[in-house]
Amino acid sequence: MTGFDPKDMEYRFLGNTGLRVSVLSYGGWLPVKDDSEKITKECFEDAWKHGVNFFDTAELYANGESETVFGKVFKELGWTRSDYVVSTKLYFGFGEKSPNGRGLSRKHLMEGMDKSLKRLQMDYVDVVFAHRPDRDGVPMEEVVRAFTQIIQDGKAFYWGTSEFSAFEIEHAHHIATKYGLIPPIAEQPEYNMLKRDRFEAEYYPLYQLYKYGTTVWSPLAGGILTGKYSDGFAAGTRYGDASDPIIKRIKSSWESPEGKAKIEKVKKLTPIAEELGCTTAQLALAFLLKNPAVSTIITGSTKAEQVKENMVALKVYRKLTDEHVEKIENILENKPDYFKLF
Repeated sequence: MTGFDPKDMEYRFLGNTGLRVSVLSYGGWLPVKDDSEKITKECFEDAWKHGVNFFDTAELYANGESETVFGKVFKELGWTRSDYVVSTKLYFGFGEKSPNGRGLSRKHLMEGMDKSLKRLQMDYVDVVFAHRPDRDGVPMEEVVRAFTQIIQDGKAFYWGTSEFSAFEIEHAHHIATKYGLIPPIAEQPEYNMLKRDRFEAEYYPLYQLYKYGTTVWSPLAGGILTGKYSDGFAAGTRYGDASDPIIKRIKSSWESPEGKAKIEKVKKLTPIAEELGCTTAQLALAFLLKNPAVSTIITGSTKAEQVKENMVALKVYRKLTDEHVEKIENILENKPDYFKLF
């Protein structure tokens, strides 16, 4: 299945707000290289042509250089600022040895926000996320007050969470209600065919209570759901470099008995993808789009051609029937049940 008309792009509200985001979005987190600006510009242009209006980055990515590249590319493209949505994330800093150079303290959030905006060459971002919960003793009230101040100062319109537990998100809402502050509106969680429990079960009450939005990352499980690693990790591929400690750890997890079992499931998805005339990756993205709790799926690409391939998932999603979904569920055998949590 090829080709996609940008007029067919679907937009969903980001949580209980009036902010509309494309259901497929673009995220930049890869290491910055000499040609990163050129590649990013090409990917941005192609994503834009396909109707993408949401772009995500973070202070952590490439030690701040991802935001810098984003800022330069947005300037070069000269798009009308009201036409696109930008999010960044605060928590990790980027290599500062200072104990206050990371976390969710008011100090780091206020200073980190200013640094991010400077790198992005923007007066504001649309959404700023707490990249991780701060479990080192920072009171939730301090976190909510700091993000409220950032919004009131005009440096962001909304704030959200990333990899927070449902309890921590509920706690933030409780604090906001108690003190008349601004609550978070969306979560940025890992969610894919192979990782579903938190998104589909733990967060279930949040969708009901707050219409909590979601900006999903790792929709292809680090590339495993593309199917290109089904026969091993060849040299030259993402997991072929065993010298990188992070890659080595991830690769080891996929080579474990549990990891190999998941890869076998991916192989069994291929016939369904072929039946729909698409790739396994496009099928994996389409499956997530069937979930109404997904506001947008953040896709990552190292070349414009990958952007085009990802966009076709929207056509696949519209062809995906209940029968297809049932076949997929029978292969995955991991559908969560919220009520079994209790």
